[in-house]
Amino acid sequence: MTIRELKTGKMRRIRVPMSLLARALSSAGKAYVFEGRLDWRKPRSKQALWKDLKRVARIFRLKPNIAPHSARKVWAVNEYRRTGDLKRIQRLLNHSSEGVTMLYALADQLTAKHRRPSSK
Repeated sequence: MTIRELKTGKMRRIRVPMSLLARALSSAGKAYVFEGRLDWRKPRSKQALWKDLKRVARIFRLKPNIAPHSARKVWAVNEYRRTGDLKRIQRLLNHSSEGVTMLYALADQLTAKHRRPSSK
């Protein structure tokens, strides 16, 4: 399948395993995976998805700063730990800069350093 990223306008070809496609289609709306609350012919807004995620985070008592973009970073960290292949992660995230991908892949380490108390 070919997709165009709204944020960057970049075109990208992705492969979706049949099992994942079948699961997505079975839980999708009539026209969109996340259909609008009032009109199924329109997609759910970014703001509505953000609020949905915040609501679910409260229900499951997850950290309060969770956001949709967090999932992207968590995936990058886990994939980098699993494979160590920064070029592959860069391609899958559709980053043009390896430096940006490195920030994603090492996000957990950067956060840990930021949270460590000073040794003064």
